Amino acid sequence: MKTESRTAETTTLFGTLKRLGPFVKPYSWRLFGGFLAALAAGIVALAIPQVMGELVNNVLHPGTPTSALLWVTAIVAVLGALEAFFIYLRRVFVITPASLLEAEMRIGLFKHLQQLPVSFHDKWASGQLLSRSMADLSHTRRWLAFGAIMFVVSTVTIIVGLGVMFSSSWILGVLYLLGAIPVVIRSFYFRNRFRVVSRLSQDQAGDLATNVEESVQGIRVLKAFGRGQEALDGFETRAQTLRETEISKAKTLGAFLAVIVSVPEIVLALGLILGTWLVVHQQLTVGGLVAFFATAAVLARPVESVGMLLGMTFATKTALDRYFDVRDSVNTITSPAQPKPFPDVDGGTPAAASSSKSASLELQNVSFAFADAPDAPILKDVNLAVRPGETMALVGVTGSGKSALCELVPRLYDVTGGRILLNGVDLRELDLETVRSRVSIAFEDSILFSSTVRDNVLLGAPERTEAALKEALAVAEADFVNELPEGVNTMIGEQGLSLSGGQRQRLSLARAIAAKPSVLVLDDPLSALDVRTEEKVTENLRVALQRTTTLIVAHRPSTVVLADRVALLKDGTIVDVGTHAEMLARNADYRDVISSFEQAPTVEEVL
Repeated sequence: MKTESRTAETTTLFGTLKRLGPFVKPYSWRLFGGFLAALAAGIVALAIPQVMGELVNNVLHPGTPTSALLWVTAIVAVLGALEAFFIYLRRVFVITPASLLEAEMRIGLFKHLQQLPVSFHDKWASGQLLSRSMADLSHTRRWLAFGAIMFVVSTVTIIVGLGVMFSSSWILGVLYLLGAIPVVIRSFYFRNRFRVVSRLSQDQAGDLATNVEESVQGIRVLKAFGRGQEALDGFETRAQTLRETEISKAKTLGAFLAVIVSVPEIVLALGLILGTWLVVHQQLTVGGLVAFFATAAVLARPVESVGMLLGMTFATKTALDRYFDVRDSVNTITSPAQPKPFPDVDGGTPAAASSSKSASLELQNVSFAFADAPDAPILKDVNLAVRPGETMALVGVTGSGKSALCELVPRLYDVTGGRILLNGVDLRELDLETVRSRVSIAFEDSILFSSTVRDNVLLGAPERTEAALKEALAVAEADFVNELPEGVNTMIGEQGLSLSGGQRQRLSLARAIAAKPSVLVLDDPLSALDVRTEEKVTENLRVALQRTTTLIVAHRPSTVVLADRVALLKDGTIVDVGTHAEMLARNADYRDVISSFEQAPTVEEVL
């Protein structure tokens, strides 16, 4: 599982933020309006000290009429109201587009995750994907709605404020500007350090989310084996590691804030001494000194916020890098540019003649190896032909490659050698959606979703009707759903853990049947059923599969008997194909596999 930093090369801040451009473009005018409103608020705030300077120089004198003082007071009040209005206007402009952009990016990420091949999900921890789709995008939204705009506005405000300071006294302005030198030097160190620790923190948060998810999903196992304390110890170790990283992150930001807050304050203390000397020597008016320090007071907030906003910006960069780590992952299993039409043909068996849904399935010299182990192929030169309407059982010892072969048929993985033909056409030449609408699969590990029984069974059904639902449940002997609190409308909970293993497996089988595929792939779908239920399901399948081409992984003799023919998979290769009787008569390896199948004890044996 991928758990550490994923970025292959260091990207610049500008380079990362540039990639955000296409997402921002539809909302650019509103975000620009928010920027102008925030900038207006900053400029209005800077105007107030200038009015105060005029107040000291020209109004606060003996004999000045009260009306003049009232006018100045009214101007200050109006400027304050304008500043508040522009701050409100900024929020109105930016909150909606930032939220829409977050939703758009999150939906786009989920869509991309749905399209990526299973091999991608084999390598990525679910907690990492969860943190990227939730926490990282929420951070990006907050930065876009507040951090980005205020960082630019604060920078512009500081520059304009320095200009105002220079207009009051160039000597004091130079002194204030000299105080920026240590801040700039510290900024370079801060940028490099904070970027690294921020990425590490976000990656560790993803690992911790994975840990929580695995523990919750495996809570029955942890309780059954009494490993709760061990799980807690592992979680505590990861949580403490994340805490230490967050503390390091806070210290880095705190050290930077200490510099950018203390240095200007020290400069102002020196400026007070120097300014007083200038006033005494009549090189600066009292109003000019008041305006300078009032401006400095206004700039205090932007100067202090720059450090926080800079930290927020670099944290957003790492969040976006993590987001694009996933979005940049290439989908290697796609539809061709010009897919061939699916050829609906009949033939092969009498059963197939009565249905146009049956399809032939042929594997020609198929090889397969995982991308991270190309020199260790799981399947080698597999050749197998399943006629339309035929049921083919696939048997072999554990680890022979049966499940891998099954997952190649609906293109969950692509072959690394040879080809798989559906009605004579290579799967890779057909539209991917067409392949997966024609091929249905039921896994041994039954995965159900947090939804109703109805929604789970009809997930891939072409017609979501009551008749299709009842038929599929009947074939899978899943009549237990009628005893649930709300029948087929009962919410079955996350992954169906509120149901027994056999119940989940029957619903998974019903889901595959309801899809009414041309080719049905069953990866040991009856392993969790008791003997009597298995017998009933087997009889139902015998009738239901007469019109469907079926490849079924068998681990029980009863499943083998269900098939028209049997294929023996040994060391990743099909070594023999024939009827059950033929294989028993001629193939010693087949007899060994059949004899190794677990036989359920009879009632007499139990008694």
